[in-house]
Amino acid sequence: MKSENKNFLYNVIYQIFIFIVPLITTPYISRVLGASNIGIYSYTYSIVYYFMLATMLGINNYGARTIAKSKTKERMSYSFCSIYYLQLICGVLMLVIYNLLILFVFKQYKLFFFVQNIYLVSAIMDINWLYFGLEKFKITISRNIIIKICSLVFIFLFVKGENDLVIYTIIVSASTLLSQLYLWLFVKKNIDFVKVKFIDIIKNLKPCIILFIPSIAYGIYRVMDKTMLGYMSGTTVLGYYENAEKIINIPISFINALGTVMLPSASKVTESTDELLNKIKSSFKLCLCFVMPMVFALVLIGNDFALIFFGDEFKDSGTIIQCLAITILFSAIANVIRTNYLIPKERDKIYVVSTVIGAIVNFIVNLSLIPHYGYVGACIGTILAEFLVMLFQFIVTKKEIKLGFIYGLLFNYAFKSIIMIGVMIVLGQFIDNILLKLIVQIVAGILVYFLLNYNFVMYDFFAFKKKKK
Repeated sequence: MKSENKNFLYNVIYQIFIFIVPLITTPYISRVLGASNIGIYSYTYSIVYYFMLATMLGINNYGARTIAKSKTKERMSYSFCSIYYLQLICGVLMLVIYNLLILFVFKQYKLFFFVQNIYLVSAIMDINWLYFGLEKFKITISRNIIIKICSLVFIFLFVKGENDLVIYTIIVSASTLLSQLYLWLFVKKNIDFVKVKFIDIIKNLKPCIILFIPSIAYGIYRVMDKTMLGYMSGTTVLGYYENAEKIINIPISFINALGTVMLPSASKVTESTDELLNKIKSSFKLCLCFVMPMVFALVLIGNDFALIFFGDEFKDSGTIIQCLAITILFSAIANVIRTNYLIPKERDKIYVVSTVIGAIVNFIVNLSLIPHYGYVGACIGTILAEFLVMLFQFIVTKKEIKLGFIYGLLFNYAFKSIIMIGVMIVLGQFIDNILLKLIVQIVAGILVYFLLNYNFVMYDFFAFKKKKK
């Protein structure tokens, strides 16, 4: 198997395990805590998330790119220390500001805001970017398997009723912190801790801030909708939205996995235009092959899935899933352009401008529509934001990286996805039980789509050799 594909699989597992515990526990938590409590958790997390973004300050992308370009261990060690010390300084500052706000500003849900401090500490300890830059993705798998399974057990053991929201918050945030701490056990195998001049720490600030702007902008149009929805429409409506986003985040985790793998890989070949373009084409083919059927499938089964998975109280989550499904495609195209070309080639300005446009549009639409239309308004804002980010990046770069080939890929995988959906719809007509229908449709859809893409999956992705006749 190609090294990028192998790393992609490792990182897919990593991304999936980030979501696997919430997905397993969501049917239980939805029924035990209820929509209002889930909304409280989502609202308080959406606030601490901004402080986590400010702690990381664009370091995930900048750090991975810098580590990937380091030619020697000495250079890599110096780069790591200078970048991490900046992260540490930012993190301590954010801790102070956040806790001052808890004391003097956040009057409601004060206890939950305080517990969310654990997430902020985990951001300070986050050095995933080191291993992504080294293309060592396998190391993250074992830690997530162990820690996430432990958190799964603790949730079922200790979260028993509506009054256990604090316990739930502690469990899920502590598991994130432990995941970050685990990676520190292997740091000395890869780098040495060295003294760093303060001026060299500060030199990282400008490129980090440039990459931080799109990070905070992305946070606005992927998280601000939750903050505004919780404030304007209440925590119950936000609970519906939060659960729907858990499902949308599954295919997005595949997109992030591919982007994380390809960023350091593309950074190493920026001098070779042909090699870089080949990587971009491969990334688009792989990404669209996986993402397109998920978009179609979520539109078809969104309502049934929400009823079965979350319970009757969350039937509105199905509508939200169907609305937001299209954003997966927009996010996929933009992610490939960003991580395969813009960031490796240090074309950060295009990335910054596109996400700022998305954030401004999302904020304006949310402010206008959420008070009148609730979660539908939030969905419209997110869809428009994701579309405009993708459109801007596509238009600006289409001549440089010759993106004309993408139309053929879109048609190819959309056509195969429509065939898959047709089979799923036909089979659904013969089954009355919702759970059985959902299982049959999902299994049949996977099998049909796999058969339609057999050659690509087996001989291109997994790189099995064809038998000679």
